[in-house]
Amino acid sequence: MARSPAEPAPPALFSLVGEPVRWSLLQHLASSDRRVAELVTLTGRPQNLVSYHLAELRRAGLVSGRRSAADGRDTYYRVHLARFDDLLGGAAAALDGSLAIGRRTYEPPSPAARRPRVLYLCTGNSARSQVAEALTIHRSAGAVDARSAGSHPKPLHPNAVRALAERGIDISGVRSKHLDTVRRARFDRVVTLCDKVREVCPDLPGPPRAAHWSMADPAASAPDADASYPAFVAAVEDIDERVQRLLFDLARSPQEEPHAHR
Repeated sequence: MARSPAEPAPPALFSLVGEPVRWSLLQHLASSDRRVAELVTLTGRPQNLVSYHLAELRRAGLVSGRRSAADGRDTYYRVHLARFDDLLGGAAAALDGSLAIGRRTYEPPSPAARRPRVLYLCTGNSARSQVAEALTIHRSAGAVDARSAGSHPKPLHPNAVRALAERGIDISGVRSKHLDTVRRARFDRVVTLCDKVREVCPDLPGPPRAAHWSMADPAASAPDADASYPAFVAAVEDIDERVQRLLFDLARSPQEEPHAHR
């Protein structure tokens, strides 16, 4: 039976993500930023089909792409779950104005549970990975053991200190560390925040679950510290959103038996 002219169409979100390939792409991108070749392997679909559906998701603002800093011929795609939340909330409101979709919040495990261990890696360990470490500790109230390191450590960037200080988080006393210092340690999750370090990340004991957050170096956005500061603020906001998603996943994933940490 045809829909009457007065009958509203269902929200576009449902037809957009109800397509099986698009839903599969969103699920894979929710856990890590990925290149087309990786998505082709994960979905088992041909490249032209994956590229087509990525374009549809990009048009809707659910997915975006960024050229790899390690290889400019590659593009890393990421999902924007905040946009998904907005569309889902709008769909709920269209059905019934009293419905509300709330953001997920992190619930720390019981005091007796083993603390999850997360390692963040970037090239310099001067901004992105330090910010992720600090936000993880802050957001989890210390219930998650977070560390960070870099393949070519550089001094902590003052704008990273400044951007976190505006959120009441003090990292002025931390130091950059080389990834060799954590090479033999065991972690539950390892997150790379820079395309270059992803290519050189060593095999770690476990092995831990790995994820990649393809993020531009905020220090490279402008020639001086004052001009680059807005890029640091944006990076902190982006990392904070991703950290909250990771914490939610950690809270719902039961931890294995304690590792023999070194």
